[in-house]
Amino acid sequence: MNVQELKQKVLNGGLLDRSEAQWLCTAPLDELCAEADEIRRHFCGDAFDLCTIVNGKCGRCSEDCKYCAQSAHYPTHVEEYPLLSTEEILRQARYNAERGVLRYSIVTSGKRLSDAEVDRVCESIRAVRREVGIEVCVSFGLLEEEQFRKIKQAGASRVHCNLESSRRFFPSVCTTHTTDQKIAALQAARRAGLSVCSGGIMGLGETMDDRIDMALELRQLGVKSVPVNFLNPIPGTPYAHNPPLSDTEKRRIIAIYRFLLPDASIRLAGGRGLMADKGRACFAGGANAAISGDMLTTAGISIHTDRLLLDELGYRPQLWDK
Repeated sequence: MNVQELKQKVLNGGLLDRSEAQWLCTAPLDELCAEADEIRRHFCGDAFDLCTIVNGKCGRCSEDCKYCAQSAHYPTHVEEYPLLSTEEILRQARYNAERGVLRYSIVTSGKRLSDAEVDRVCESIRAVRREVGIEVCVSFGLLEEEQFRKIKQAGASRVHCNLESSRRFFPSVCTTHTTDQKIAALQAARRAGLSVCSGGIMGLGETMDDRIDMALELRQLGVKSVPVNFLNPIPGTPYAHNPPLSDTEKRRIIAIYRFLLPDASIRLAGGRGLMADKGRACFAGGANAAISGDMLTTAGISIHTDRLLLDELGYRPQLWDK
């Protein structure tokens, strides 16, 4: 077994199994990343899916996710506010669209929005689609199919719900909901006619096997937009003192994900700003999407800086909706 053989298997339409992905964990890194980038070019060309997010409702979340500044279980002292007004969501959508962003995601804290909150945010989605035209993604928690249908009718095109980690490791991360509940939400969104986005966070204490298992689950679910977050430890959370992953380990994760998910948008998300090169090596080693601008409770990288980097690397912004 070698990297070239596994790359050729993928290019020929084959899918790597768990043991082959595990073998890549010890393959020479530079060769692994170069071949991952060749897979990316073969399946995705020079398309780069750039999106931004707005924190549409912040804090006092009932869930006990150990990484999250917004959980009411931990003394993080994050700012708290209810759903943003349509005017504010519209203002931020217009700001992002004017800077060349093609997809705008509204993210809210909590296990799920209530029916009344869904109705309110649907008004905001309709306004964004009518007045700005930017694509709208939503991350509203574990909604039911009928709620997703309302969101689809309002004009949203994508739903985000991260698995966060492998099925084995997730109970160590959160005890107030399950992997199966997350998958049920993704499937409900699909039935409602929405595309889905799902990935996870690296650096929670999981093993490389856990990362591979999550990628295989996402592949089985047919997810084509996969955010890869790197833990940004938040004071007050149980993971505040987790040791950071090295940039080398981050590059390997991205490259292996490209081998396992050859035609997906592999999206650098939270924690990218902690990398010395702001993700440049990953964008040359398998990643072809990113969340730009600020994250939910931490600073990100400006849209202008990202656009300059993408130009240097020969990418062109394009929605990737396979």
